[in-house]
Amino acid sequence: MRNILQCNCGPKFAPVASLLLRVVVGVIFLVHGWQKLQGGIPGTAGFLGTLGFPAPEFFAVLLIAAEVIGGALLIIGLLTHWAAKILAIVSIVALVTVHLGKGFFVSGGGYEFILLLLVASLSVMAMGGGKWSVDAHLKK
Repeated sequence: MRNILQCNCGPKFAPVASLLLRVVVGVIFLVHGWQKLQGGIPGTAGFLGTLGFPAPEFFAVLLIAAEVIGGALLIIGLLTHWAAKILAIVSIVALVTVHLGKGFFVSGGGYEFILLLLVASLSVMAMGGGKWSVDAHLKK
């Protein structure tokens, strides 16, 4: 008799799960980076300056590039490990400098969302691009 708690769907749906996680994380970072780009580098640099970042203009450009380019790379699954690693670093910095002090769930920006993005980025980094990625096709 089959145990009701067992599920054999893992191997069947793993490629879909990998694709969905990678694309959704990529879209979220791409959109957030695009919003910063549309707001202008000076606006992002000003915000980073209030957090005490040295050379806030430089870090604003790095942040926007990481989110836009990294997000796009995740969406297509190219250089997936490295893009996810960079986005995980972005998430850690955002978690520590902006969100952690606000509490877990608060209206307007607790740390639950950035924590989820961090763990999702680390998961994508560990799993790679998956079956339906440019990385997988380049390995052939």
